[in-house]
Amino acid sequence: MSSIVVTGGAGFIGSNLLHTLVKSYDHEIICLDSLTYASNYNNIPKGVTFYPYDISDSNLVNEVFEQHKPWYVFHLAAESHVDNAIDDCSPFIKSNVVGTVNLLNASLECGVEKFMHISTDEVYGSIKEGSFTEDTIYDPRNPYSASKASSDHFVMAFHNTYGFPGVITNCSNNYGPRQNKEKMIPKTILNLMRDEKVPVYGKGEQIRDWLYVQDHCEALIKVWKEGKVGEKYNLGGECEVRNIDLVKKIINIMQKDESMIEFVNDRPGHDFRYSTDITKIRNTLGWSPRFTFDQAIIETIEWYKSL
Repeated sequence: MSSIVVTGGAGFIGSNLLHTLVKSYDHEIICLDSLTYASNYNNIPKGVTFYPYDISDSNLVNEVFEQHKPWYVFHLAAESHVDNAIDDCSPFIKSNVVGTVNLLNASLECGVEKFMHISTDEVYGSIKEGSFTEDTIYDPRNPYSASKASSDHFVMAFHNTYGFPGVITNCSNNYGPRQNKEKMIPKTILNLMRDEKVPVYGKGEQIRDWLYVQDHCEALIKVWKEGKVGEKYNLGGECEVRNIDLVKKIINIMQKDESMIEFVNDRPGHDFRYSTDITKIRNTLGWSPRFTFDQAIIETIEWYKSL
């Protein structure tokens, strides 16, 4: 039986991917996750072999790869909270850069058939008009996105140097079940459930493209099965919303009052707008989002209310 390594599988996107893989594929699935504050062991479905390992430790990574000889890797482990990166970028370099290089080395030595590197559209920076394409020049504007840009470059450098079977996906903002409470949508939902104020940076005019996590997982499966090695694929929800409008929508759905909004000082280097062009994956692989935002945000709210 072929095996799949999923890093960051106890986190938000990684755990949703694990649930998708377990339901649909008969592979041995191995999860590596160091169980930081943003992870939850209970997110991992039954039937997954779990190692509480930090990918920045090359000896531990090599141990897993030597034992299981994986054919495929989905690399989702990452420090991802921008505010934390502004306070201290060291953990981001350790996990996102050093950890990625350790996985690349182990995968190269093991002869992995495809290495799925899951990245972010934030590597492109901010855009006033138009949308990010796969050819957009990288312009990371905070320590988090700089660390992810570095990891992307290492994947492509390994492909160009060694013929490494890497594929990169750059996704827009995700939302859905199992997301850590520090992120915008779960923080908004949970604060409203507790009748606490909802913080909004600046005037809330920043624009984000929102992608439901299940759509993201289905896109990753599509790229894994049909995507070309050495290529990049942008993944987005085609759903651009101002932060303030998003918060007001959730308030309305939860039947709360807009007086719950509390405007706070904007964070340094806050990107104004992200917009992700998914033309390439739609035209070459036939993927586009299945879920509407109105449908998925209600399902997301209900999930948090059920906790």
